[in-house]
Amino acid sequence: MRYDEKSVRTIQVKTASAKYPVVVGSGILPTLYRRLPKRNRVFVLTSPEIWALWSKQFLASFPEQNQPSILFLPAGEQYKRLAYIERLASELTSASADRGSLLIAFGGGITGDMGGFLAAIYMRGIDYIQMPSTLLAQVDSSVGGKTGANLASGKNLIGSFHHPLAVFADIDLLQTLPDRELRAGLFESIKAGVIRDARLFRFMEHNAQTILQRDSRALEYVIAASIRMKADVVGIDERESGLRMILNFGHTVGHAIEAATQYRKLLHGEAIAWGMLAALQLGRMRGTISPSHADRVEQTIFAYGPLPSFESYAAKLLAAASHDKKNRAGVRRFVLPEGIGNASVVENVTDTELIAAIDWMLARDRES
Repeated sequence: MRYDEKSVRTIQVKTASAKYPVVVGSGILPTLYRRLPKRNRVFVLTSPEIWALWSKQFLASFPEQNQPSILFLPAGEQYKRLAYIERLASELTSASADRGSLLIAFGGGITGDMGGFLAAIYMRGIDYIQMPSTLLAQVDSSVGGKTGANLASGKNLIGSFHHPLAVFADIDLLQTLPDRELRAGLFESIKAGVIRDARLFRFMEHNAQTILQRDSRALEYVIAASIRMKADVVGIDERESGLRMILNFGHTVGHAIEAATQYRKLLHGEAIAWGMLAALQLGRMRGTISPSHADRVEQTIFAYGPLPSFESYAAKLLAAASHDKKNRAGVRRFVLPEGIGNASVVENVTDTELIAAIDWMLARDRES
């Protein structure tokens, strides 16, 4: 495909500390090098699986005299740990990376989070680019500057805010994405619609089959709308002191499910989908969302399923949720839906309420 600026759309992220473009469309990978800021040394952090699929096209965009150096991070949440950050930093040092080097995080959300964290702390900060290869990373984790690693006690409990210079979301990369990974990303886009973009939600509600069949125009709309919503929220609240917390809709219980199942049973988006269902039930119980709207959201989530089943119980998930990083001074912060296209953060959800919502979710799991 020839280089054609009309084949992509650009969404600007503007925060108090950073401004950068998110470029969305097809045919971005073959034109990557000319889109990058010029640096003497470029490093790429990727997974062996992604590199096996796309290395030829990736490297073909670079001139022979400017080929990048490649670092590998195995795929899987179990590798999103500080030990691997130290190993990767040592590899950068051995390859003579300096503060003028550029790091490209090329892969899914784990690669992006770890690459961003590595860039944030190596020599107290180097520049990096996000090139997400999964739908989940394109619509969510690559935008907003959050980077991090997991602890055994919880997800993303170590990290920093470090914005990329740019994000390049090439829709062509999604054609090799397994169906399950595609659906996991679409759950995050449903989240985006529920909390702030009713038009996006309606589009996904009425076009599930077209989207699941990977229609390029439909996917481009979903991805761009999801990114635009997140860019707007991040621009208002960069450091998650207020509005940005609505992006965690479904994440309190979702992260608890991931921790309780040792990050091995569900993909992140699948866990968030279950977490959204629990939050919907809590919204029904409190009356923050009407039964008809809650039913529409629930039906749309299952339209993009199936959701994998998992074994757990309410007390275990409640204990895991106590480590959620949104909590402050022992107060649980929870995102509740308020209709479709709006959400709020509350600080008075009791253990009894949350257990009831989790029990309902677990019963729904057994039924599905």
